Amino acid sequence: CVILDVQAACQDATVTQELLKEGFHRDLLVKVELGVVGEDAGGCTVATRTRLPPGIYVDPYELASLQQHNLTKAVLIPDVIDVEAPEYLATDLLVLLYMEPDPLCSRCFTAALPVHGRYHRPAEESEEVLVVLKSPEVLVCCCDNRLSAECWRPAEVEAPCSGKNVGPCQWYSVTHKPAYEKSILQVPVGLRQHSPLVCVVTLLATVLCSSLVLAAVCKYGHFS
Repeated sequence: CVILDVQAACQDATVTQELLKEGFHRDLLVKVELGVVGEDAGGCTVATRTRLPPGIYVDPYELASLQQHNLTKAVLIPDVIDVEAPEYLATDLLVLLYMEPDPLCSRCFTAALPVHGRYHRPAEESEEVLVVLKSPEVLVCCCDNRLSAECWRPAEVEAPCSGKNVGPCQWYSVTHKPAYEKSILQVPVGLRQHSPLVCVVTLLATVLCSSLVLAAVCKYGHFS
């Protein structure tokens, strides 16, 4: 893949990013429309590079299952993720999400990725905490296509242009204008004043369940 020339003027790509569903388990829907006038994007691979904050993560096991069924395609950096870690012990996650062409638009691409909110520390007043997801970077790799060096700049991405490539290829970063500068994920959290009640209920439930298990063992257990 190389930088080549284009006959039409440069225009920014348009990016739309939405968080679907409610609660901890969401779907991240990303849409990209390339802004090169007079050119379609045939022969190009489009991806978005998103840095997820510690409050959001992608389950690598869920992603592997989706990729096995060709439902989505993405690269996680790092690829080892502690899905049980709370937000205050987690780190950022870099996601390279491969886009699928839109059959109704020659310059349009879409992709969806399941994301999950992490548990946060209890809050003082609000029962929700806001996690900010910034607009992604748009990356393009085009083979046998004439694209302008003025519109594209090399990007440092160590990833193949598609899942079929063995080695990495040259990606180019596209200037773009997001429909929204950032998306907001509202994650439910507990309240600090409820901590004593939660501790008491948890203790009582633990004692009750342990007693039932012990009673069942004494009644039906066989001891030699």
